[in-house]
Amino acid sequence: MLDLPEIKEEMAAVERELRATLKTSVPLLTETTQHLLQAGGKRLRPAFSLLGAKCADFKLERVLPLAVALELIHMATLVHDDVVDAAVTRRGVPTVRAQWGNRISTHVGTYLFAQSLILIAGYYDNPMIAQVLANTSIKMCEGEIQQIASTFDVQQSIKDYFRRINRKTALLIAASCQLGAVACNAPRETHAALRRYGHHIGMAFQITDDILDLVADQEQLGKPVGSDLRQGIITLPVIYALTHSPKRERLKAIIFSRTREEEQIEEAIAIVRRSGGIEYAVKVAQRFTLKAKSSLKPLPDRPAKKVLASIADFVSSRKF
Repeated sequence: MLDLPEIKEEMAAVERELRATLKTSVPLLTETTQHLLQAGGKRLRPAFSLLGAKCADFKLERVLPLAVALELIHMATLVHDDVVDAAVTRRGVPTVRAQWGNRISTHVGTYLFAQSLILIAGYYDNPMIAQVLANTSIKMCEGEIQQIASTFDVQQSIKDYFRRINRKTALLIAASCQLGAVACNAPRETHAALRRYGHHIGMAFQITDDILDLVADQEQLGKPVGSDLRQGIITLPVIYALTHSPKRERLKAIIFSRTREEEQIEEAIAIVRRSGGIEYAVKVAQRFTLKAKSSLKPLPDRPAKKVLASIADFVSSRKF
């Protein structure tokens, strides 16, 4: 979880509510969902919703169900992703899929999403919340399908990549920032600015994630380095290398090969690193971070505004 003293008590309330929500009368379901909670996580989306709410007429009881629902949606996507990717670990611990198999994992992910719907239904007095989250969920599915369809495609452009990560990651973060404020009766100028901030932060976050997949310490990352390349997922540093590296043809050959050995993955990572692709992606992430901080200008001058700016600095410089 992010260490944010300004919302420490509220985040503790989110954690308590998450645990209470995921205790069920079905022992196996409780066991799997509690396993997910114990694996931890940054809880970025709930944090963003709380901070967005603090830019408006903050009331914890108004934003708490939304904060929990956002984390449940995020958790559901991770559980389903682990099934698709046949992932063994996440955050350094076994995935639900590794411990209980694909069938249980699929139903656990669906259950998490269904629980989020119950919480969102409580906002019947503000239909915008359900509308935004429904549209966001659709776009997220489209992003994941787009990612699967574009695996091993070395012809995809930076524009294709941006469109994909916007749907896959940035939209839910944008919705989190916006809807926390919406739940607490923010004027349109405020929640629209927060949505822009969230979009830019989400883009920077995913680009940084893709950089870390190639350069991070495996123990810190919590999953094998080079996971994206193994799955044929073409990220921004790789797109750069495929255009600029003198060894781009060799890199293409490795990506195309479905039976590549571990040393070939390491060779591909080395080609990307030597191409300048990492440095290029870092600069792009930093540009999105600057746009995010600029988006905060219309917000009222409150402590939450400064915290959002500090999170922007964390996102593009994080090591995990």
